[in-house]
Parts: sequence; C-alpha cells; structure tokens
Amino acid sequence: MKVGMIFECGPDGADKTVCMQLAKRINPDIQIEARTLDDKPNLIAGCGSAAAQLLEDCCDRVVIIWDIRPAWPNTKSKPCLKEERQAIHDSLRGANVQNEEVYLVCIQQELEAWLLADERAIESVLSRPTHPVTIQRRRKVDQIPNPKSVLNNTFKEHRGRRYVDRIHAEQIVRAMPDLNRLKRVDTFRRFALKVAGVEL
Repeated sequence: MKVGMIFECGPDGADKTVCMQLAKRINPDIQIEARTLDDKPNLIAGCGSAAAQLLEDCCDRVVIIWDIRPAWPNTKSKPCLKEERQAIHDSLRGANVQNEEVYLVCIQQELEAWLLADERAIESVLSRPTHPVTIQRRRKVDQIPNPKSVLNNTFKEHRGRRYVDRIHAEQIVRAMPDLNRLKRVDTFRRFALKVAGVEL
C-alpha cells in the first residue's frame, strides 16, 4: 500500500519523522510519499493541490496531518477544529479533490501529546547509566493544553536543556518498546486507521 502524507512542517520536521516511523511500525510494508508545507496556513492553503498530486502519483490514500495547536491563523483566539477542517475541505474542493481516500488527522493538542503517552520512552532518552530517570505516567495526554511545554520542562529538569522537537521527538519514538501506550490516545488510533487501515 502506498500512502501519501501531508504535513505542516519542513522537510526535516518532527511531525513528518515521527509519523513516518509510526506508520512503518504499524505496517512495515507501507510505502510513504510525503509532502511538507512548512506551517498550518500553508497546509490549509496548499493541501488540496498536494493531495491531487499524491493521488496522481498512485497513492492508495492520502492523509493530511496537523496539530490543533497553535491557532490558525496566528491569532490569540482558541484553535477551532471545525473551522480548520472546513478550510481544509475547501482547499481540497478547490483542487477538485473529492476522493473518499483522502483523510484528515488532527492531533490533539500537538505531536508532543503522543510522545508524552509513553513515559518509558522518555525515561530511556533522558536516563544515563549513572543517572536513571523516572517519569510519572500521564493519562489523557490529548487533554494536556500545552504538551510541548510539558516535555520541555521535563527535559530541563532532568537534562538541564530544552526539548528540541526535530532531534528529540525521533529519539523518543525510537525508544518506544511497543505502541501499547499510544493505543490509548484517540488521535493516534485514528492515525493508524487512516494511514494503514488498522484498528488498534
């Protein structure tokens, strides 16, 4: 199966790296073709043409992946999933993409919520032979208002430096011994279903 993925990050962004790794863990035979559109305004404006191209490139399905945080456009208003979904659907219609094999996956609140779901992986990344780290297990991670800030504070507490998503997100995912913790997160289960057709 060939899957197209559209992200709101740059070519080396954490969203792309993490989602591609997780998709391969769910289905090692999956083929992925990715498009990165840099940020949420560009994703919303350009996802229609990107999806059209991916479908022309023989992708069996296309998945558009974005975080609800931060708000779009860059305002102080609370992000609205309904408005963002509508804007994405408008972009798809504008590019004449009305294919039932195009799916939307919005991560609540942002990618770092998925990382916080598995404290074992964070412990593995932060621990050293002489300084093992224990992290409290978190539940309902998709309800944490600012998961990136939580992860940043955890890194500063145990390593004395900030969390850098393009470096540490991949390390955390690689350190996950299994996907059992992630299976409890609604948006990850949707990701697995829409990307690989797998119900976790």
